[in-house]
Amino acid sequence: MENGRGAVLHRVDVAPERIEGWLTEFAARHGATTTTVDVGRTIVTVRAADGAVAQCHVPFPPLRAAAATGAELAAHATADRTVGVLLVRLGGYAAGVFAGAPPRLIASKVGSRLVHGRSAAGGQSQQRFARRREKQAREALTAAADCAAGVFGPYHDRLDAVVLGGDRRAMAALRDDPRLGRYFDLAVDRFLTVPDPRLAVLQGTPRQFRAIQIRLTEIDGAARPAH
Repeated sequence: MENGRGAVLHRVDVAPERIEGWLTEFAARHGATTTTVDVGRTIVTVRAADGAVAQCHVPFPPLRAAAATGAELAAHATADRTVGVLLVRLGGYAAGVFAGAPPRLIASKVGSRLVHGRSAAGGQSQQRFARRREKQAREALTAAADCAAGVFGPYHDRLDAVVLGGDRRAMAALRDDPRLGRYFDLAVDRFLTVPDPRLAVLQGTPRQFRAIQIRLTEIDGAARPAH
């Protein structure tokens, strides 16, 4: 993606176990680097001699360390914390609690509810279908909220953070549920893009929520980023 005059923007996710090596390769490609941390300790910015910039977005901010070497980023991302994960798409949902380092799924529930697709028919038939679909959608979202409340409830005083994912519109519809207010208050900004929430998808979320998201700007013609 072009970004300004002669600059190319890339976005990459780097596993915490690889961040030290990634930053070493970045310096090898682009020259000597300087590192700064924003006031909120949410973004670590690495600037290279040739003008390349890597903005590293800290998972579970703020960064605990005062400095921001690759080792410190990795240590922060892999720290022992208890994390709730809620994935919702219309008709499917999954909730889980991860604990330990590396994260281990200690509680979970996955479910689905039938929600018909939109109808192309017209007239009263379409209106009846729309009402039925709206009812199905409400029931599916209620089931998702029930799932989240049931899974997170026993751990409500232990959760360090909550990670949300799936479909943003479906998730937004759950925010008015009074049982879930405390969990939305713990939600991190990072929203996971996932397919239909299934157990295997839920089990794989630590790869996403622990990754360091990097916004990389390189001068046009420079080396491609390491993945």
